[in-house]
Amino acid sequence: MKRRDFIAKSISAGVTGVIAATGFPLLAQQENTNLNRIESEHLPLSKRAHIVTNESIMKEKILLDTDIGNDIDDTVCLAYLLRQKQCDLLGITTVSGEPVVRAMLTSALLKAAGRDDIPIYPGVAMPLLTPQKQATAHQSKYLPKWAHEKKFPEGEAIEFLRRTIRAHPHEVTLLAVGPLTNIALLFAVDPEIPLLLKRLVIMCGAFTYRYKGEPCLSEWNARCDPYATAMTYKAPVKNIVSVGLDVTSNVVLKKDEIIERFNTGILKTVLDFSGVLDNTRQEIVFHDPLAAAVIFDREICRFEKGIVEVETESKRLEGLTYWKADENGNNEVAFEVDKERFFKHYFSVF
Repeated sequence: MKRRDFIAKSISAGVTGVIAATGFPLLAQQENTNLNRIESEHLPLSKRAHIVTNESIMKEKILLDTDIGNDIDDTVCLAYLLRQKQCDLLGITTVSGEPVVRAMLTSALLKAAGRDDIPIYPGVAMPLLTPQKQATAHQSKYLPKWAHEKKFPEGEAIEFLRRTIRAHPHEVTLLAVGPLTNIALLFAVDPEIPLLLKRLVIMCGAFTYRYKGEPCLSEWNARCDPYATAMTYKAPVKNIVSVGLDVTSNVVLKKDEIIERFNTGILKTVLDFSGVLDNTRQEIVFHDPLAAAVIFDREICRFEKGIVEVETESKRLEGLTYWKADENGNNEVAFEVDKERFFKHYFSVF
């Protein structure tokens, strides 16, 4: 048997399963890519464009929903996704007060990264039933310094998410790092969408009710729209991955280290938006970047399976996430983080 035929047979017999299980298909990916290249050399030019390599197959298709513009961690998260070679970022939607301004901030970072190819859609401004808790995007004060788009397709964010997920059934990871208003409306408009997702990853909740060692009843994203949070957790998504405040609060960089490490490429733009240089911020907590990173390296956090319910009846406790361990649950909740592994992984992409 020729080596080429042996490799092809091996891949079809089970290497693909190993690839899916490990998430690090370097050798098999290289072999299959070589096979595709060899086969394509014997095809007419008109058909070579239709050869799909394993490199493109193995990329994670990501949709990002963000409230970029208040805390800097959304921008730190987006910069990571733009430089993560395993990420195929299909589009970005914004949520919460001033969604168009948030889209402008997104555009500024994309332009600075040379990534005008990624579509941006301003989403819903108001929570479903509760008052707005973050009406403005404070980082807009930095916009005049950076080139950015000013006009976006408004009123189309939910349809964009719906259309994109339906175009790639069971392939898209929906990463939500803001209030869950857009996500809840998406699931309400098209009830089949939760079943068509590969997974939903959210920076949401506080499952041990602690923040930096102090009592904390609920997390900001969940509290900003508790009804949307409840709707999202009730949706029949086969895999909901939650990275909560009690875990993300452990990954922090102080001002001096931020200035030292944010000194290259797109991170220079992030540093300008952060408020570190004008002394309005003394540290960055990597809430949203941690949620993004576990998509590509699950070992960064320790997860437990269970069921999550969200408080909506009590005004005092609205947004509180109730956790119950259950091996049959569709929720995976982070309870510990390997800080060293996370920071090594995060900065490696730059």
